Amino acid sequence: MDVRRTIGWNLRRLRVDRGLSQERLALEAEIDRSYVGRVERGRENVTVATLEALARVLSVNVSELFADVDSNGGRPPSLRSGRKRKVV
Repeated sequence: MDVRRTIGWNLRRLRVDRGLSQERLALEAEIDRSYVGRVERGRENVTVATLEALARVLSVNVSELFADVDSNGGRPPSLRSGRKRKVV
C-alpha cells in the first residue's frame, strides 16, 4: 500500500473511532470536507501542516497517520448516516 493510501486508511479509522463525520473533522481542522474525502481515498498529497491539523483534531500524534495497515483487515467501517439523536 502506498503512503497516501496508508494515511487515508488511518485517517478514516481514527475519525470513525472517534465518531466524527468528515464534515466535523474538516470544520475543526479548518479544511474543506471534500478534501478530507480525497485524503481518505488516497487521492491527495497532504502537506505537513494539514497532517498536523488533522492529528490535532483527532488527538493523536502525526505518526499515527503513518501506522502500518493490515490490508487483510478489511476497510475501516463507515459512520451511520443521518443525524445523531440528541441526548436529553
